[in-house]
Amino acid sequence: MSFNLQSSKKLFIFLGKSLFSLLEAMIFALLPKPRKNVAGEIVLITGAGSGLGRLLALQFARLGSVLVLWDINKEGNEETCKMAREAGATRVHAYTCDCSQKEGVYRVADQVKKEVGDVSILINNAGIVTGKKFLDCPDELMEKSFDVNFKAHLWTYKAFLPAMIANDHGHLVCISSSAGLSGVNGLADYCASKFAAFGFAESVFVETFVQKQKGIKTTIVCPFFIKTGMFEGCTTGCPSLLPILEPKYAVEKIVEAILQEKMYLYMPKLLYFMMFLKSFLPLKTVLLIADYLGILHAMDGFVDQKKKL
Repeated sequence: MSFNLQSSKKLFIFLGKSLFSLLEAMIFALLPKPRKNVAGEIVLITGAGSGLGRLLALQFARLGSVLVLWDINKEGNEETCKMAREAGATRVHAYTCDCSQKEGVYRVADQVKKEVGDVSILINNAGIVTGKKFLDCPDELMEKSFDVNFKAHLWTYKAFLPAMIANDHGHLVCISSSAGLSGVNGLADYCASKFAAFGFAESVFVETFVQKQKGIKTTIVCPFFIKTGMFEGCTTGCPSLLPILEPKYAVEKIVEAILQEKMYLYMPKLLYFMMFLKSFLPLKTVLLIADYLGILHAMDGFVDQKKKL
């Protein structure tokens, strides 16, 4: 009898909390969630020397954050540093760092802690793409994809998460990809690395939740192709439903998601629906939809920027 009462009590508590969480989500879907203040927060952005990383740096500069910029390209990173100061940042620190090298990440991280302080918002943005079919991709390029796109996240988390936990304050941001949600023809190594980054960020979030570290927030971003040059030549078969994203739009949405402490951000919104369909539709139907949207051949026109140079 006592077991049945305990079981019933547990069920009612679960149903009550579930109903409350659904109502809360519905309210915030109708009313904008309050944006947190990031003025004075120490924001570290990897891959800040160009593209999305640079634009994120400029947005946080306008919000009054202290910026820590990491990139392997010293010249590009210093240019971002200059632009951030012009955008209003009063404290900007640029560090040359190869995120694919664990020892380098730890060394520069120690430097940041001594010279700037504890990072409170970590944005793992650095990424590379080979754009080659799996069997055409050299082993060293595949390893590099994993080193930059995924393993760098392990090392930056190891370096900066302990202080966030000690302060019960921090925000972990993973720039994954729509290719971290579904396999893409011509992106096998990239997809694998982005799936890994997504899974890792989600797992660490669950760890912090179970350990009741409520001050540690997580945001996982999964955009379709963005016009930053990284996916030069890539196409979409249906621009109205699945557009190649404008960088300004993408950055605004990412920063908004961070400020509202949103867990998942998929861009465009069609991706939410596509993931839902993928979970129950027959495989043939899913492939037909992917073909209609041009996803199966999106990489056919890919231009390797290194070769272009």
